[in-house]
Amino acid sequence: MLLKRILQFFLLYALFIGCLLLLKYSLQLSDYVIPGPVGMLQTLTTKYRSYGLATLNTMSIAVIGQVVSVILAFTLGIIGRQSTWLGSFIKVAAYNIQAYPIVALAPILFILLGDGFLTRLLIAAMICYFPLLLSVLGIMSKPVTDIEHFYRATGRMRWQLEVKIRTFENLNQLTTVIAGSATLAMAGTIVGEFIAANAGIGYTIRIALYQSDLAKILIALFFIGITIAIYQAMLELLGIAIRRAWTGK
Repeated sequence: MLLKRILQFFLLYALFIGCLLLLKYSLQLSDYVIPGPVGMLQTLTTKYRSYGLATLNTMSIAVIGQVVSVILAFTLGIIGRQSTWLGSFIKVAAYNIQAYPIVALAPILFILLGDGFLTRLLIAAMICYFPLLLSVLGIMSKPVTDIEHFYRATGRMRWQLEVKIRTFENLNQLTTVIAGSATLAMAGTIVGEFIAANAGIGYTIRIALYQSDLAKILIALFFIGITIAIYQAMLELLGIAIRRAWTGK
């Protein structure tokens, strides 16, 4: 699966670069607008180390932000699964907070917390958690009638057992959603770095944008894509291992 994901990314990236080069040569654009293959290769050979380290810096924050968002989504989803005042309040609060665009909230975070690790982490978690929360709320709010009826009839139903039953019945969906949320965590971290930060691949892209250096941006996108492809493949493999361990298949 890991090799498959990497090959798929290389194919998509090659198609993207091919379309850019086709546009460049068909419109006879200069290297200043769209760099040629030699320029991109030179940028890769000179920047691969610094861009690789910057991507790892961003990825580390994205992973932590995703973990925080998963914990937050499951906590709020489990509490908000019931049709109680607290459950309704949690849903309304989550929806209202998400209604504010992150570019409007980010300056507040930067003013209060600065442009370091914590701000980027919070932005990554804020972007990542809402789709997770919606999925968890949908799963935890939907009873598994046949199984739950037995435990309720025998008086053995507890909220922990209810959560376990619903999680088990929707394990494939949950693992897919968590693996998919990795892209949101990475995007959230890059957004935070792009708005105002002093490290990470998003900060590198912002500097390249100010310099109007498309070659650097394209190489940065390559490192982002290959990193997220590997990470998502690892999450999917972990999800398969968890399902096999839990189901015994």
